[in-house]
Amino acid sequence: MQRFNYKTQRMIILFGFLTIPVLLSLTFSYYPALSLFYYSFTDWSGLGWDMNWIGLDNYKEIFTKPDVFMSLKNNAYYFVGGLLQTAFSLWFAVILTSRLKGRNIFRSALFLPYVLHSVATVIMFKNVYHLDYGSLNALLREIGLASWQQKWLGNPHLVNISLAFISMWKYMGLNMVIFIGALQSIPGDIYEAASIDGATAWQKFRYITMPSIKSVLSLMLILTLTGALEAFDIPYVMLLGANGTSTFVIKTVDTAFKYQNFGLASAMAVVLLVIVLIFIVIQRKVLFREEK
Repeated sequence: MQRFNYKTQRMIILFGFLTIPVLLSLTFSYYPALSLFYYSFTDWSGLGWDMNWIGLDNYKEIFTKPDVFMSLKNNAYYFVGGLLQTAFSLWFAVILTSRLKGRNIFRSALFLPYVLHSVATVIMFKNVYHLDYGSLNALLREIGLASWQQKWLGNPHLVNISLAFISMWKYMGLNMVIFIGALQSIPGDIYEAASIDGATAWQKFRYITMPSIKSVLSLMLILTLTGALEAFDIPYVMLLGANGTSTFVIKTVDTAFKYQNFGLASAMAVVLLVIVLIFIVIQRKVLFREEK
């Protein structure tokens, strides 16, 4: 039996372990991405393989149709909600990393919404926002604020705010847990030294906590941006994008499956990818410049 030397054995083992992940990535990530880019230059209907090369016509249609990019204003509600969610997540994380009695119970309660399925969450909030028997209007009525009762899903000025709140409620627990992990990695000796020097709680947060979790905060903002631009499940399950709640992804899905124009939908997906990359680069260059 032939024996291989250590270097050869090492290469065989590495190649063996890497083969399956690489093949899976090529099959389910890179090939579909390249196919998406190719389809964006065709008029493919999504049925069969009958398609014609039309060049940049799909991209011209996207940038000449104002209603396509108008849907991005609805994504802005989720972005603003995501920023508020990040702030509240950090606030709760700071509180729940202190010596608070029963903090694990509060952590579990805040993380629980993330575990729930999006469809179940939307169905639950339908009962919260309902005009007649919704718990929100019932609460306002009981505390003497009956004049504040609204058609939360029927008022075009409030519907996107209501849906963005659902997203905040659902994902805040996940961000909080990530922040808790980052805060717990900061050595306690630094805070003790700051206390001896007479630093206030705000000074500790500003000069110790924030610089220490800068990379995590950068990641949270990237996830907030991408999550806002990719908002789909909550507005689609709740209202199917009706009443002015259609986001860019909902518009893309409708173009592909409702109007059977996969070529145009592919171009819209490519444009969305470019928008995400541009915002990430701007964030990294402007907000989180590396100190030289």
